[in-house]
Amino acid sequence: MASRPSSRRRAIAVPVGLALTASLALLPGAGTALAQEAGVPAAATAAADGEQLSYVVNTSSHPGTIRRVEREIARAGGTVVVTHRDIGVIVVHSANPGFAERMREVRGVHSAGATRTAPLRSAGTTEVGAPQYVSEPARTGAATASAEGEPMEADLWGLRAIRADEAAKVNPGSDKVTVAVIDTGVDDTHPDLAPNFSAGQSANCVGGVADTSEGAWRPYTDGDYHGTHVAGSIAAARNGIGVAGVAPGVKVSSIKVSEPDTSLFYPEAVICAFVFAADKGVEITNNSYYVDPYLYNCEDDADQGAVVEAIRRAARYAERRGTLHVASAGNSNHDLASDAIVDGSSPNDTTPVERTIDPSECLDLPTQLPGVVTVTATGVQDLKSYYSSYGHRVADVAAPGGDRFQIPDTPSGNGRILSTMPNDSYAFLQGTSMASPHVAGVAALLKSRHPWASPAMLQLMMKAQADNPGCPETYDPDGNGVEDSTCEGGKRVNGFYGYGIVDALDAVE
Repeated sequence: MASRPSSRRRAIAVPVGLALTASLALLPGAGTALAQEAGVPAAATAAADGEQLSYVVNTSSHPGTIRRVEREIARAGGTVVVTHRDIGVIVVHSANPGFAERMREVRGVHSAGATRTAPLRSAGTTEVGAPQYVSEPARTGAATASAEGEPMEADLWGLRAIRADEAAKVNPGSDKVTVAVIDTGVDDTHPDLAPNFSAGQSANCVGGVADTSEGAWRPYTDGDYHGTHVAGSIAAARNGIGVAGVAPGVKVSSIKVSEPDTSLFYPEAVICAFVFAADKGVEITNNSYYVDPYLYNCEDDADQGAVVEAIRRAARYAERRGTLHVASAGNSNHDLASDAIVDGSSPNDTTPVERTIDPSECLDLPTQLPGVVTVTATGVQDLKSYYSSYGHRVADVAAPGGDRFQIPDTPSGNGRILSTMPNDSYAFLQGTSMASPHVAGVAALLKSRHPWASPAMLQLMMKAQADNPGCPETYDPDGNGVEDSTCEGGKRVNGFYGYGIVDALDAVE
């Protein structure tokens, strides 16, 4: 799909070589003289004696204000990596331990904070457990695929659960609709993904600047399989090979945001991804992750609050340009509508510290942002998956994500979700990561059927068409006699399913 025209550059990025030179100038000792020669005040360089971190500085989008704030960034010992001018978010590197505090005092700065707790190096998805690889049966060829289904379709219980197999016979989706997989990268050479891949809407956003060079969007290694699996559930082609996606006629793109080695999804990369998707005319984004290093970002913390504001701005920018965001609810079996949650996993890039948070004030990003479709996971019995987080008036819809306790009547008897993997492979995985792409696929079918529909309208239609099982009388998925979670709400909307399990056939009829 062609990119939407833009009358001006949306972001200004510092060339890598220049950024590196500026970073070296901020080192203590001998670097001070170099920095002063570059026009950075001595006070700033004297303070630049800590580990180099990444920051977001949020200001207005007024050009004059941005220019003034950029000057103050330099005076505080910071190097601008990229300025997202349309949303007033500036990504900065600095070794000054007092950088954020100083920037918060600058006139015109709304908030500023570190995006990580670990220092920058030359280098949180939501699936549960290791992949279970399988071998593909003999390929049928496209001629018989339409009549008999794909070779591995008998194990795609998730498609049947939301009637996506029936929907494909009515309308497989339009190639004018693109779903961007914001993730660990997508192997677009996979034969089930290559027919529907949109390279022109793909990039590597790691570090905060979009790299659109050939293949930059691919996984680093075969171990970075998550995005490829997600992409297959959305739009694997019906071509007589392997599996099929919920919307096998739409386009899928890859926006890689995971760091090499650690696979962490830092805020600056996610901000870049939302802005890039919007500027490239992407209709749907799939977000099967949470933004690292905090599972929940508390707005009353200066650093975390700045991250919330920056990501909220980027998400809203994309929504205003017609992009719907779909996100997984998480795999902690947390009640996101409760008064308190114990988080012992944050920050996950250094040393976690146990804390008790209020999920109405400390947000799982991006899934708890306004306008984002929050997805819980189900198994083959249409019961909430044992790991899936949930919450009354927080969860929007549900979809198949797999559950090892809910066993399907399929050739494999595997209750997880089967999809594509790097290097022409296939595997079963479970998690809300697998549920979200089922919903993104249904959203793409709705957009194909109603190209005029706004993100808000797509969400409303999806909720109206969803089928709600209602709260179960008891919830004991592992059968140990202990109720694992409590479902609140009624048949229309409740904490386990939101408005219900999405329906692909209703989306196209």
